[in-house]
Amino acid sequence: MTRRIARSRAAPTQGPDSASAWRAGRKRLRDHSVKRDAVIRVAARAFHERGFHNTSLDDIAAALEVTKPTIYYYVPNKEQLLFECFVAGLEPIHAALRDVKDSKAPARDRLCAVLRQYVAAIASEFGWCMVRAEEQDLGENLSAQVRALKAIIDQGIRKLLREGMKDGSIETRDIKMSAFALAGAVNWIAHWYRDKQGLTPAQIGDAFVNFFEDGLRPRTARRKATVRPAARAATP
Repeated sequence: MTRRIARSRAAPTQGPDSASAWRAGRKRLRDHSVKRDAVIRVAARAFHERGFHNTSLDDIAAALEVTKPTIYYYVPNKEQLLFECFVAGLEPIHAALRDVKDSKAPARDRLCAVLRQYVAAIASEFGWCMVRAEEQDLGENLSAQVRALKAIIDQGIRKLLREGMKDGSIETRDIKMSAFALAGAVNWIAHWYRDKQGLTPAQIGDAFVNFFEDGLRPRTARRKATVRPAARAATP
């Protein structure tokens, strides 16, 4: 299990939608990974629209304009396919945690960078799979891997919170509860966000980060930020 987690693949790159991506693959892109990414992306959309149990491999094959046996060339079953959608969604967040690991920036800034990637991932087509995969019957092995991959993010956020407490850029009374609150708020985006309706993922990320920053800012810094110039001038 450990080796599988260490080899988690990056999220499929952006490309043409569903069957058009597959047609392009037939004509020009013979690479296995490109076609595999198309399967994962289309499956993620189908799971989000219909639910895991209401989506069959036949449905996914039809969307890709291929046969069902073709899907088996890339994944052995529907449970594995959902897991791959889950991994694809989480990888940008894991990448963000790796990117900020050696940064010299204040922990609050590094945490905000990770949260922006987190929001973008949840608002992507993989969002439903990211928050609902653990509720599905994936079997003991895959379920354990889902929990382990989610724990990496949880521990990464807690680490940044602890570092923020040390460098003075964050103030919180309970690191564990703060990490749960941050992740819980971001995960809920998957339940209400609709693509191309209202704010973009980047705008949502900015809004969430601004809200979190005010809550995590040290009290002394918050008081300085909220004292009006007139009030300061009147202070003896």
